[in-house]
Amino acid sequence: MVTKDNAGKILSRIDNIPLYLHAYAYHLNMRLERILPNDLLTIADSLHLKGVKIHVLDGERYSLSNMNNIQLAEFGDKAKALQLDIHIETSASDKQTIDQAVTIALKTGASSVRFYPRYEGNLHDVIEKISFDIQYIKKTYSHTGLTFTLEQHEDLKSVELVNLIKQSEMPSLSLLFDFANMINANERPLEALALMSPYITQVHIKDACIIAENGGLGHRACNSGQGDMPFKALLTELICLGDDQPQVIAYGLEEEVDYYAPPFRFATEGDNPWIPWRQMSETPLPDADQLDERLLKEKQDAIAQLKYVEDTLQIIKDEALAVLAH
Repeated sequence: MVTKDNAGKILSRIDNIPLYLHAYAYHLNMRLERILPNDLLTIADSLHLKGVKIHVLDGERYSLSNMNNIQLAEFGDKAKALQLDIHIETSASDKQTIDQAVTIALKTGASSVRFYPRYEGNLHDVIEKISFDIQYIKKTYSHTGLTFTLEQHEDLKSVELVNLIKQSEMPSLSLLFDFANMINANERPLEALALMSPYITQVHIKDACIIAENGGLGHRACNSGQGDMPFKALLTELICLGDDQPQVIAYGLEEEVDYYAPPFRFATEGDNPWIPWRQMSETPLPDADQLDERLLKEKQDAIAQLKYVEDTLQIIKDEALAVLAH
């Protein structure tokens, strides 16, 4: 909510919100190798974005994980020439996964690595494994100059994530706040943001419809502005984080229409619930006769999201101006 207390801060920041292209907005095109990592840089540049957030596996055979040292350097050189920042993303927290992501980050000149854990087991055991992984990152890579973000990704609650960050005592580790992923942990966006806010430095922007099922909450991602996420309120709060300087340094445009995630946490669970194994995030491909239309729509959806975000930011700005005018 825009108030007289935060309107000035909003106006000092809102014209320079660091928006990043997120590769998942082109997930289907990248799975079918219609859009490749270097193409993302071209798209981000054409849209005047600050950088790109790209998974090590995006692009299948042509992904960063399959590039040799020369190709990785060329990717980094292109980003540098276009003045684009690179954030590398991966979907686990074990040593092998982190080693691969950090190696790619360093060879491309990236500034940050995002990870999230995917362990099966009782919550307390899962938390212990994640803590062990974080200590490995701290011991091995604190000297690299990279920052690391732990994303809330559907199975852990906000308090659990905050405790992992606090207990790590790792200055270069912070939280990445996704607009919808707390739903599956049986939390709501604004409440989760309030709990996580001291430790959030990066964001994934998307919209989703909340689905009540099996005593928990699932979500199905949709076009931004058509779901249940309190879009304007979330952006307003995130912009205001940080006293003297903006705390959030990257907002990823992660439109992911039709992505579905089931409930993982439940109101009736005990204090040490079972966390099930799950695969990496993936959106289903349509039937062959609808494929070209769906791939085109995905590209259109990504551009539409950028416009919706820009329009929402303009509304927030107008409200701030109006508040100060009275």
